[in-house]
Amino acid sequence: MKIALTLAALALSVSPALAYAGCSDKAKDQTASSCMPGTTWDAATGTCAATPSS
Repeated sequence: MKIALTLAALALSVSPALAYAGCSDKAKDQTASSCMPGTTWDAATGTCAATPSS
């Protein structure tokens, strides 16, 4: 019983760290395919920029 309780406590204490490790910064995940219509990917700034109209 004491071993099971210790293992359960260990699993619960480690789980938040494992959950956070899977998260990533959404800004880093943005690519050209995620730009809104009317914008294009600007590689210099790493963001979507308004497409100039002629």
